[in-house]
Amino acid sequence: MDFATFLVQCLNAVQYGLLLFLLASGLTLIFGIMGVINLAHGSFYMIGAYMAFALAPVLGQHFVTMLLVGTVLAVAIGYVLEWAFFSFLYEREHLQQVLMTFGLILVFEELRALLFGNDVHGVQLPGWLAGSFSLAGLMSYPWYRIFASAACLVVALALYWVVNRTRLGMMVRAGASNRDMVRGLGIDIQRLYRIVFAMGVALAALAGMIAAPMSSVYPNMGSSVLIICFVVVVIGGIGSITGALLASLLVGFVDTFGKVFFQELSGMSIYLLMAIVLVWRPEGLMGKR
Repeated sequence: MDFATFLVQCLNAVQYGLLLFLLASGLTLIFGIMGVINLAHGSFYMIGAYMAFALAPVLGQHFVTMLLVGTVLAVAIGYVLEWAFFSFLYEREHLQQVLMTFGLILVFEELRALLFGNDVHGVQLPGWLAGSFSLAGLMSYPWYRIFASAACLVVALALYWVVNRTRLGMMVRAGASNRDMVRGLGIDIQRLYRIVFAMGVALAALAGMIAAPMSSVYPNMGSSVLIICFVVVVIGGIGSITGALLASLLVGFVDTFGKVFFQELSGMSIYLLMAIVLVWRPEGLMGKR
C-alpha cells in the first residue's frame, strides 16, 4: 500500500468513526442514563436520512441550514416519543422495553413505506460541496467527506462542552452514575429524561442526514447500523461519551483497514475487537465497574 492510499483509508476511517460516534453517543446516553434498551435507535438514523431527502428540494443549496432544521425537528420528535412511549418503560422489565422499541421499528418502517415508498433515493449535494480535491498526486478525495468529518467533529466538541461544562451536563453525568441520587437531590428526573432522549434522537438523525448523500436513502437502513452502535457502546463503556468517541474511532480504523488487508475476515473484525476488549476490560474502555 502506497502512502496516498494509506492516507485515503485513514481519512475514511476517521470519517466513519466520527459518524459512528454521533450514533453511539445518543445510544449510550439513553441506555446509560435512562436504562432503556432502545432497539429503535437505528430508526432515528433512518428518519434523519429521509428528512434530508425531503428537505433537500427546499434547502438543498443551504446544506448547513438543512442540517439545523432537521436537528430541530428531530429534537421535537424525540421529546414527543419520550412523552408518549418511553416514559412508561423505566420501571418495566428489559423484555418489555425490547418489545416496545421493536414495535416502534415496525411502525417507523410502515410510515416510511407510506410516505416515501420502497425505492432507493439519493440526496444531491449543493455545488459548494460537490467534487473532490487532489491528494498526494494521483489520488483524489471528495470534499463532502471532509465536510462530514468536520461537522461530526464540531458536534463532538459541542457535546463534550455540554456534558462537561454545563449544569445540564452535570445532571446527565450524575444520572449516568446514580439515578436514585439524582432523584434524591430534587432534580426533575422526568424532564431530564426527556431532554436526554431528545438529544439522543437528534444525534442519530443528524448522523442520518450527514450520511444520506454518501450512502443514499433506502428502506430498513437503520437496522444495518444498530448492531454496530451497540458494539461501540459496549467497547467504550455504557454511559461514557469519551468511551463512545474512542470506541467509534477504533471501530472505524479496524473496519476500514480490515476490509483492505483481511477481506475474508472483514465481517468479523469489529466483533473480534469487542471480544478482545471485553476479555481485557469487561466494563469497556472507559466504563466503571
